[in-house]
Amino acid sequence: MGSLGDRDEIHRHSGWLIPAGFFLAIVALSGLFLGWYLRPGPKAPAAPTGRSTMVQVTVRGTAFTIPANYMENSAARAGGELDSLALSALFPSWRGYSDADARLFTGNAPDSPVIRLSLRGDPNNLDEEARLQRIYMPYIENRKGAAGPFGLTQYGFARDSGYERNDLFAGHGDKGLVLLLCERAAADLPSPNCLAVDRPLAKNLSFSYRFKRAYLARWQEISAGTDALIAKFRKS
Repeated sequence: MGSLGDRDEIHRHSGWLIPAGFFLAIVALSGLFLGWYLRPGPKAPAAPTGRSTMVQVTVRGTAFTIPANYMENSAARAGGELDSLALSALFPSWRGYSDADARLFTGNAPDSPVIRLSLRGDPNNLDEEARLQRIYMPYIENRKGAAGPFGLTQYGFARDSGYERNDLFAGHGDKGLVLLLCERAAADLPSPNCLAVDRPLAKNLSFSYRFKRAYLARWQEISAGTDALIAKFRKS
C-alpha cells in the first residue's frame, strides 16, 4: 500500500495534466489553421455555381439584381445588404461561370480571359483625376508621363516607392479617365495583372476590375464592357 505522500504526489500531477493537454491541443490546431490560411500563394476561391438564379443584393445602399453565377462568394448569393461584392465574367463574351467554362475560371494563365470586378464601400469617393494626383503622383518620377502603348499615357514609379514593380497607364474611355495599375512580368510573376483603379459608382461606393496584362491592348473594350455589365445589374 502506498503512503499518503505518494497519493498526494499523484493528485498534484493529475490536476494539471488534463488542462495542459487541452491547451496544447488547442495551440496545435490553431497553428495548423493559421499555417493553412496564411500560406503563400493564391488561396482557393469560394466554390462557384453554374446556377443563373437572380439574386437581389444591396451594396452600401445601391441595389443590384445579379445572376448567381457571376458572384464569387457563396455567402453573397443569399442576397441582402453587403459591404462589398466580388464578381467575375469571361471576356469578351461577359458571361458568368458555367461548368463548361470551369477550367477558364479557375486558371491563372497569362492570357486568362477572366475579368474580376470588385464593388466596395468607399467613403472617399475620389474620381480618377483626384486619385492620380493625390495617391500616385507623389511616387511618380516623370509627372508629365510619356506616350505609352495603345493610346495610353505611361507613368513610371520611383525606386523604393512601393509601386516600382508596376506601370501606371492613363487613358480616356467612354466615361472619362481610366487608371490602370499593371504589374510587370518577372520570374516570380509570370502571369501579371492590370488593375483598373477604384472608380466612383454611387455615394460611398466604388468599383474596380482586374484583368491580365496580356489584354492591355483591349483596355477600352474591357472598360466599356465592365461599365455595361454593372449598368445591366444595377437597379434603376
